[in-house]
Amino acid sequence: AFCLAVGAAYLQGLGSVGLLGPDEPRYAFIGREMARSGDWVTPRLWGEPWFEKPPLLYWMTAAGFLAGLGPDLAPRVPVALLSAGFLLAQWLLLRRLLDERTAWLATFLNATTAGWAAYSMIGVTDLPLAVFFHLAVLLTWRHSCGGGGGILPWAAAACLAFATLAKGLVPLVLFLPVLWLLRRQWRLWLGPALLLLVLASPWFAAMIWLHGRAFTDEFFLRHHLSRFSSEELQHVQPFWFYAPVLLGGLFPWIPAVIAVRSSLWKDGRLRIPLAVFVFGFLFFSASTNKLPGYLLPLWPSFCILLAACMGSVPRAGRPLFWTVICAGLSQAVVTALPESLMYGITRAGVGELEWEHFAALLPVALALWWLDQRGRRVAAAAVAAAVAAGAMVYVKLSAAPVLDQLVSARGLWRRVAPQRDEVCIGRLHRAWRYGLAYYAGAPLPDCEDAPRPFAIEQVPGALPRLLPRAASPAGPEKPGQQ
Repeated sequence: AFCLAVGAAYLQGLGSVGLLGPDEPRYAFIGREMARSGDWVTPRLWGEPWFEKPPLLYWMTAAGFLAGLGPDLAPRVPVALLSAGFLLAQWLLLRRLLDERTAWLATFLNATTAGWAAYSMIGVTDLPLAVFFHLAVLLTWRHSCGGGGGILPWAAAACLAFATLAKGLVPLVLFLPVLWLLRRQWRLWLGPALLLLVLASPWFAAMIWLHGRAFTDEFFLRHHLSRFSSEELQHVQPFWFYAPVLLGGLFPWIPAVIAVRSSLWKDGRLRIPLAVFVFGFLFFSASTNKLPGYLLPLWPSFCILLAACMGSVPRAGRPLFWTVICAGLSQAVVTALPESLMYGITRAGVGELEWEHFAALLPVALALWWLDQRGRRVAAAAVAAAVAAGAMVYVKLSAAPVLDQLVSARGLWRRVAPQRDEVCIGRLHRAWRYGLAYYAGAPLPDCEDAPRPFAIEQVPGALPRLLPRAASPAGPEKPGQQ
């Protein structure tokens, strides 16, 4: 019932905001083209082959279009449903791996933290990668504990194959600590490794056969090796970048870190999720290019570790109390979210905090403290999760109108659509360009190539404007220029 409720929360108002950023409309465009053309092998953007990512998300989006979902729901509904299904599978497996209390706590945390919830409601590759990678981890962990029979390594290999089809070779690297811990059982994994190759390699082989060096150079060299070591992709961040990302993604469960204990390192049951999280966190921190979504495959392991700590401490009333109080910051999140997406979080204004929000939550927070004192920790955590889910829905619905007009290209397209044959693009950030092309069904021409009476112009740091050509500054901007 909880997973159904979370799935409903993810789906609630899913189309109230148009597609965001450069990636979501770009991936959705490719998925729609797959559904239209019937070519399920070569991803194509604006008619040209696109080699940046494997096809799993595109297949999911294409299935959404074939199912009759609209342009805003087809890329997002499959991701939201996949997330909700994973939470149920995680709970079922953790009940046997640890205990029912920890399974519930981990599921509550995972489902309602801002990091996981946000990526469950947008159509990008991070969530499918995280789901299938961590299912592979959980199934391998279950088999290492002597349960589930001989089918589990094969199921884990299948999940790892889907993770590879979600985002390339990253899940294979992240799985290395699991293989190291189980290195004495290496003969057992020869057959599953072959299954992984059988499931994952046909698409890569087909792409190499069809496109040759163009695919291998772009996919493997540029978007794997160069992404780790080169500054070319312009996502360079310092080594410590993921520490604040990790804390921010925990919202409103940030106080859960209070429960962390040094005994975590000594619990043999947790060696697999601990190894996955520590290795992955160091690996991503060492990478030159960093984006917040890269941490998502580690998120379930992190939540399991926090849940194990919260489940084992004598009293968890204090972190649960402050989790509910933190949910009162939702109004500040609503205020900061549009500017964060437009200009970056360091330039976003928080606005004034309203004490009424905290006053309304205080009785609930005190009730949770009382429940935990009475030994009802799961019930207390369930109420905290309900508050966190409510905060998530509140942020989504409250920020939606502003995001739709100021961040998504959908609002711009609605203004442009009535005179689309008279509009060209002058200077425009790539995020808006990709979004506008998605909603228009094809890229609008550059004013330099096809002058028209009206031009879309954007000064850096400002919103796009539709201007008569006489008022438009010269100089078009291509997708990669800004």
